Amino acid sequence: MEISPARRWSIAALMFSAGMINYMDRAIVAVALPLIALDLHLDPSTKGVLLSAFFWSYALMQLPMGWCADRFQLRWIWAGSFALWSLACAFTGLAGTFGTLILLRILLGIGESIYVPGGLKVVNVLFESRNHGLTSAIMNSGSRFGMAAGAPIIAALVMRFGWHHTFFIVGFAGMLWLIPWLAIFPAHVGTRVPPAAPVPGKARSWRIDRNLLGICLPHLGYSYYWYLLVTWIPDYLVVARHMPLRKAGAYAVVPYLVFAVSEPLGGWLADSLIRHGWNEARTRKALITGAYLTSFLLLPAGLMSNDHAAILLMGGASLVGFASGNILALLQLVAPREKVGIWAGALNFSSNLSGVVAPLVTGILIARTGSYYPGFVVAVVFLLACIPFYWWMVGDRRTPVSEAVSCHTA
Repeated sequence: MEISPARRWSIAALMFSAGMINYMDRAIVAVALPLIALDLHLDPSTKGVLLSAFFWSYALMQLPMGWCADRFQLRWIWAGSFALWSLACAFTGLAGTFGTLILLRILLGIGESIYVPGGLKVVNVLFESRNHGLTSAIMNSGSRFGMAAGAPIIAALVMRFGWHHTFFIVGFAGMLWLIPWLAIFPAHVGTRVPPAAPVPGKARSWRIDRNLLGICLPHLGYSYYWYLLVTWIPDYLVVARHMPLRKAGAYAVVPYLVFAVSEPLGGWLADSLIRHGWNEARTRKALITGAYLTSFLLLPAGLMSNDHAAILLMGGASLVGFASGNILALLQLVAPREKVGIWAGALNFSSNLSGVVAPLVTGILIARTGSYYPGFVVAVVFLLACIPFYWWMVGDRRTPVSEAVSCHTA
């Protein structure tokens, strides 16, 4: 039985909402960090360890989760992973020591590791490539909207109920997502693409694909930049700019919301140009390049004494989000269809190596310099240095692949 367009776009909406919940669950620590640090007597370096802990397991699980997404039913992989991360978030409310917090953040990372490899696999099997920029961006932008909406909501919950109860509320409320997911997602949709037939007389090569390297290496810089924003901006606004937590949560909406809105706009723009005859690979690379250049605005933002001007510049620096959907669509353009899940896992593994490093490095820089600004400079320079990799290493797909093979799967 054919999967109707309405049902496919409903699933895309569920992926978006999963991204929102994903980032709200992981962002509670970042937003509540000033209060957690006071309760547990954490210095800047220890705060960096706490912010980094989630990414230890999240990064390590990307390739195994991508392998699973390529081989098993997406409905149940997603349901089990979602339940694990929601419960890990909720039970963080019981944490009374630094060690317990670290353990629960590691469990949260295991559950949430489904998000990118499993999400891109859903997009790849349900949608045609001409829609991959938009649909990939819709999936991924949910996480940015989660930060934008979550920062003020979490700040308000923390101020009213305390950080312990906030974890309970957000974690258990998120479990409601499983009801529409199990009702809407087809039970047997998963991989439907047989492995490519080996070329006669040619031994299997285990070399890492140049295209995969060309996407994963620069993603280290993109993710370092994003995770600086995710993990340190709320603390920066409270500590360096002396804002009350509620005000800091409200101001943090601006960069996160700009990033969120930019993602589907960047994907839609590229998809539109491609439908009008523009070369897909070059179009997506050009939009990625332009988006990365907007990161320059983070440097004057860190020097502004006026809070409003600084936040507006941070918003401009968050136009880097125009790149996000195009990075994910570029991966699907060059990846073998039967390996989209594991390629997405490799991409997100590289991404979350930066998730491990960025909070730690920034915390050390703050501890040694007494300023957040050196951390901003490192993130911008690293991001811009990654632009050439897309142009020098990533080519077009080498062999044609049929479109949206699972669009007619019941």
